[in-house]
Amino acid sequence: MPFTNRTIFITGASRGIGKAIALRLAREGANIVIAAKSVQEDNRLGGTIFSAAKEVEEAGGRALAIKVDIRNEEEIQDAVQQAADEFGGIDVVINNASAIQLTRTEQTETKRFDLIHSINVRGTFLVTKHCLPFLKQGNNAHILTLSPPVNMQPKWLGNHIAYTLSKFNMSMMALGWAEELKKYNIASNALWPKTTIDTAAVRNLLGGEALANMSRKPEIVADAVYYILSKTNLQYTGNTFIDEDVLKAEGIDDFSHYSVVPGGKLYTDLFI
Repeated sequence: MPFTNRTIFITGASRGIGKAIALRLAREGANIVIAAKSVQEDNRLGGTIFSAAKEVEEAGGRALAIKVDIRNEEEIQDAVQQAADEFGGIDVVINNASAIQLTRTEQTETKRFDLIHSINVRGTFLVTKHCLPFLKQGNNAHILTLSPPVNMQPKWLGNHIAYTLSKFNMSMMALGWAEELKKYNIASNALWPKTTIDTAAVRNLLGGEALANMSRKPEIVADAVYYILSKTNLQYTGNTFIDEDVLKAEGIDDFSHYSVVPGGKLYTDLFI
């Protein structure tokens, strides 16, 4: 099993896409580090690091739940060290944690701009930076960042420039790490969904139940992650993948079971 004894450090893994990835890889025998903020249940969001850890272990993996706010460098350093101490190293880092706000310039408060960039850009950079000493010693080491292809169509910048800048920055870091770290045999890729994914952000911030019903389940992203991380010897590095394309490359072209509403109309995600 390619994930047995591999340690996967996942930010924002207490719910949604992050938790789906954790469970998918746990079923393959991976050690899962759930690095997220939620330690108390919020009915609007659902899930904590502890409930996610319980599900991971029930799925067959080993879990370590660590409370960490990736805006805080000391918390990142402590979380990375705890993970390495618990499992003997870190083989994969998945930069999943992200903040979203789809507002135009005048409607974007300074504190929201700072929040988006401190999580999406600075947090992603620092998590990866502090994992690198362990990734260099890792088993089939990989950095995977949940961010889109850099699509320079003006509409993606004009409608929500603060958010778009942050997500494109994440993708550029993913591409930069592929080049910087290939000499250490560390792969780096970005991954983004073709359609919206049913998450708490979709239900609470974006389109509510109506948009959720036009979305796919997080499991499609988790399955794509599985296939990307299964590749060895830098077979996959320096890419900004779309989930559907990853699955098609594996001979999978029926995505119907991923739909929240079977046979329902799907909403194409941002940046596609």
